[in-house]
Amino acid sequence: MAPPRKRIHAAQTPPPASTAPAPRGAGEDGAVLTPENHPAPLGRTGGTARSAYFNRELSWLAFNRRVLEQAQDPRHPLLERVRFLAIVSSNLDEFFEIRVAGLIQQVDNDLVPAGGIDNIGPREQLRRIHSVVGSLVEDQYRCWREQLLPALAAEDITFADPARLSASELAWVRTYFEEQIFPVLTPLAIDQSHPFPQIGNKTLNLVVSLDDPATEHIDRHFAILPVPRVLPRIICIDSADTARRGRRFIFLSDIIKLCAADFFPGYLIHGAHAFRVTRNSDLYIDEEEAENLLKRIEEELRNLRRGAAVRLEIEDGVDDQIFATLCEHLGLSHEYVFRLDGPINLLRLSALADIDRPDLKFTPFQPVNVSPLREPALVFDTLRERDILLHHPYDSFQPVVDFVEQAARDPRVLAIKQTLYRTSGDSPFVRALIEASRNGKQVTALVELKARFDEANNIQWARQLEEAGVHVVYGLVGHKTHCKVALVVRREADGKLRRYAHLGTGNYNPRTARIYTDLSHFTSREDLTSDAAALFNALTGFGRAPEFQRFLVAPYTLHRRILELVRRETDHAAAGRPARIMAKMNSLVDQAVIDALYAASRAGVQIDLIVRGVCCLVPGLPGLSENIRVRSIVGRFLEHVRAFYFHNDGGEPDIYAGSADWMPRNFFRRIEVVFPVLDPALRRWMVEELFAIEFQDNESARVLTASGGYLPVPRTGSEAGFSAQLYFTAAAAQRAQAIAL
Repeated sequence: MAPPRKRIHAAQTPPPASTAPAPRGAGEDGAVLTPENHPAPLGRTGGTARSAYFNRELSWLAFNRRVLEQAQDPRHPLLERVRFLAIVSSNLDEFFEIRVAGLIQQVDNDLVPAGGIDNIGPREQLRRIHSVVGSLVEDQYRCWREQLLPALAAEDITFADPARLSASELAWVRTYFEEQIFPVLTPLAIDQSHPFPQIGNKTLNLVVSLDDPATEHIDRHFAILPVPRVLPRIICIDSADTARRGRRFIFLSDIIKLCAADFFPGYLIHGAHAFRVTRNSDLYIDEEEAENLLKRIEEELRNLRRGAAVRLEIEDGVDDQIFATLCEHLGLSHEYVFRLDGPINLLRLSALADIDRPDLKFTPFQPVNVSPLREPALVFDTLRERDILLHHPYDSFQPVVDFVEQAARDPRVLAIKQTLYRTSGDSPFVRALIEASRNGKQVTALVELKARFDEANNIQWARQLEEAGVHVVYGLVGHKTHCKVALVVRREADGKLRRYAHLGTGNYNPRTARIYTDLSHFTSREDLTSDAAALFNALTGFGRAPEFQRFLVAPYTLHRRILELVRRETDHAAAGRPARIMAKMNSLVDQAVIDALYAASRAGVQIDLIVRGVCCLVPGLPGLSENIRVRSIVGRFLEHVRAFYFHNDGGEPDIYAGSADWMPRNFFRRIEVVFPVLDPALRRWMVEELFAIEFQDNESARVLTASGGYLPVPRTGSEAGFSAQLYFTAAAAQRAQAIAL
């Protein structure tokens, strides 16, 4: 049975955010409000010294703090908590590689603008980031040492202390080292004849200090042991002792430290410490100057590992001389160094989360394929009759795959056009497009080569598609193609051509579709499919100002139209008419949109936002944003849906979904599509299920306060916990059961 829930109609307002003060330190861990720095017209009142905007970088760190809270939450299964802890590290890696790297570049190049939306300059942002990240990392490692390690031990999953190995464990470790590790490691001395080696981005390394016993005076030497990525970072000890003691693991770095003397015969090991360097990983490409974008990106990818160092993580206890040597050679000041009381790179703990202990994981969830599109052979017949909306991962992603695969095989299909931003390692979409081309269909794939951290994969797919005869294009100069659109042109039995489209909020990636919440919209409506055709014509040909009937497309119309819709609600409220805005997205950063929302709030518009990650809007400020409530939901699935509701008193509400967050990059530097949901039944579902249920979440949701802290949703004494994700999971199971009966 699905959990009971209350209905919230579009005209109603969910309970207001808590007015309780933020907990001590909430501002430090989150998006700290700046001193008074905002011009008066935006509505600060009562002499408040708070800014009207949160800092983007600190807001993102507040999101990562909410991820850490999942690792700290004992209600989650143990190995899932370990997985959340690993995600925190993965998120921080990208943050330093891109965001911190960009700020450091601004400072190093004396590019010191006034700052972002909150007017904090790059030097001050770096100072605050260092403070917040230091606290976050300290809490992350405390969670590992004090919560997760003891809890794992209680489940007979332990980590060996190399100094306390039993005789049989030590023998096993020595054998493993000699057979699996020693042959592939190469020690690199550091002295006058051996320059400091190039340390790869995010690679594990050990710095070893050595004494030469042949000299009368202490003559300290240093060497680096770079560890290849091919070696597993966590090893399960398989000895007679461990068979009786449950699963027992040891970190690769501990094995290497234990056996490091084997690399330096005749020397005494004074100490060995693991470390890791994070480098600037942003691409620097002038597309107008690059004759062959694909080759230029390949070259730039090879250069990334040599990018400037932006962070050093090193085990606590390293002596000052080694520490100074590393910082000097890496060109890093001490504020970019993190001494860690625990294993380097907790991302590697994700391997631990994959062990076979189903009792310590979330109950397996199988997405249900019960939509009208579950029969692939009937997909086009079905879409001629009605629109379909799927909610992933609760609804299976298979119909999206079937849509393209069926188009590839259907003899009536003449052409397929599809965008590919991120896809899986063995993509069924790439295979289907190749099959379609070999079947004689006109196939066009718009591959985004600059999808961050997926550039190499996309280059590989682009080459495979080109070799199969697919027309591969790379979009517009200066813009990433981020929209998710597939268009099929089919000759019907009556001889007429008809177009069918899939429009999504997420990527064409079956793997991530099982863990991201997204929407898939299928339609054969002429007004929507003609817009899809116009979009592809603009992307593959020429067209300075393409016209769209229904789509809101960045960089052409999206930003302007969102502002118009917000201002329309503002006008309704100012005239005393009902006005309401609901929006769900990953990030809210664009100042013009935030200012428009502030104006709407002052006019009396009720505004409810679900913003998973970065939110620069400050809710609940008297006279400015007191009618705005902001929530963030972080749970088992990554909330990835972008959906928008504008009440439009006197007319039909405008309900949209699409690929765009409300950020300058999405509005102006990406090709984005936001599409209307027009079918009456699907519109009701968007309002009465998607929005209403998520506004009721009081377990995974957190409420953003004007201080920058995120607080649990307040409950009455008798109110039960309610999770939107659990509700949608149970509802999916009910649909599957109903079909089975």
